[in-house]
Amino acid sequence: MTRPRSRALGPSLAALLGIGLALVAARILTPAAPRRPRFTGTESGSLERRASELSALSTHLQQLAETEKAELARELHDELGGLLTAAKMDLSWLQSRVTDQSAVQQRLQQLGAVLDQAMDVKRRVVEELRPSLLDHFGLAVALRSYLEGLCGQAGLECDALIEVEEPVAADIAIGVFRIVQEALLNVVRHAHARHVRLELRGRSASYLLRLQDDGRGMDLSDSRVRFSHGLTGMRHRVWALGGRIALESAPGAGTAVEVVLPRSALAAPAQVMP
Repeated sequence: MTRPRSRALGPSLAALLGIGLALVAARILTPAAPRRPRFTGTESGSLERRASELSALSTHLQQLAETEKAELARELHDELGGLLTAAKMDLSWLQSRVTDQSAVQQRLQQLGAVLDQAMDVKRRVVEELRPSLLDHFGLAVALRSYLEGLCGQAGLECDALIEVEEPVAADIAIGVFRIVQEALLNVVRHAHARHVRLELRGRSASYLLRLQDDGRGMDLSDSRVRFSHGLTGMRHRVWALGGRIALESAPGAGTAVEVVLPRSALAAPAQVMP
C-alpha cells in the first residue's frame, strides 16, 4: 500500500511564514526602548535641592580659589621676589670685581639677563594670580591698566568710562575684575573685533557693568554657545554675588555683556544655574 505524498506549501503560505519569522526575529533582536523616568513632586524637590547644593559648593570653591590665589601671589612676591633680588645684588657685586672683557664677564651678563627674565615671569604670574593694582589703587585703576595692556597686545582700540567711588567692597571688586577679564579674553580669542568699550557706573544700590565689542557676534540660540565654559563661569560668578547678567549678540553684529551687581554681596542668596 503506497503512502500519500505530502503536498508542498503554496507560494503565498510560504511567504506569510517567512514574514512572520522575520518579525519574530526582529522583535527578539531589537532592544526595548528605555522608558522615560517620571519624577514625582518629592523627586523634583530633591533634584532642585541637589542643584542648589552644587551651586553653593561651586561658589565656595570659587571663593576658596581666589583666597588661595591671593596667598600664593603674596608668597611669590615676598619669598621668590626676595631671592631674585638677592641674586641680582650678588651678581652686581661679582660684575664689579671682574673688570676685563673675559668669558667670565660674558657669562655674568648672560646670568643677569636670565635673572631679569625670571623677575618678569614672577611679576606676570603674581599679577595673573592677584592684580596688585586692585589691592593698592582700587578697581578703577586696575581695570584701566588691564584694559590698556590687553588691548595693546591684541591690537584693539579700547575706551573705558569708569565712574565708581572707591573703595569698592573686596568681593565685588575682584568679581567685577574677573568678569571683565573673562569677557575681554573671549573678545580677543573669538570675536575678531576692532573696538571694545567698557563702562562701569556706580548707582545708589548697585553697579552697572557693560562691555561691548564690534566683532563677529554669536548665535545665542546655539546651546553650545550659551553653555560654553566661559559664559557659564561668568554667569555663575554674577549669580554668586547676587547680581544679574544679560547677553546681547547676533552673528555679524558684535556682542554686549551687561551685568548688574549689588554694592555688597554679603547677603547674596545662592542661585541655581539652569
